[in-house]
Amino acid sequence: MGAFDDLLAANEEFSATFTDSELTGTAARGLAVVTCMDSRIDPLGLFGLKAGDAKILRNAGARVTDDVLRTLVLAVYLLGVNRVLVMPHTDCGMSKATDDDVHKLAAERGVDTRSLEFHTVPDQSAALRHDLTRVRTSPFLPEGLAVGGAVYDVRTGKILPVEV
Repeated sequence: MGAFDDLLAANEEFSATFTDSELTGTAARGLAVVTCMDSRIDPLGLFGLKAGDAKILRNAGARVTDDVLRTLVLAVYLLGVNRVLVMPHTDCGMSKATDDDVHKLAAERGVDTRSLEFHTVPDQSAALRHDLTRVRTSPFLPEGLAVGGAVYDVRTGKILPVEV
């Protein structure tokens, strides 16, 4: 059995009843959500959204990196996004380690990762405030873009809006 056979089989079932061929690349609800790659987060489901409603940008720690900013610029100018929600979550692995910890773990396996920045999150509130400010003050995004923050609780499924 190949490493991806289970996924290919599941896709056969999915594609047999696929009904979203009419969707375009535009975010129908004008929303982009920056969230973590954590598999406990269902960004469409937790907001009552469906395929085609929003652009979902995921990375470790829900950080607004240069690549996230690049993607937001594309989403705003090409894909109908007019509001951005940055949403980290409770119990995030990125808040439980430092960049140095990750470099050390990789080095123990003979891999030098010192050229990478992992954007670990020692203070999740400070990181979220920083990332919200980064989106709000980006010279590449339009003034007046609605930008909000929230923390998703992986134990309750609730989001806690954050005022910054």
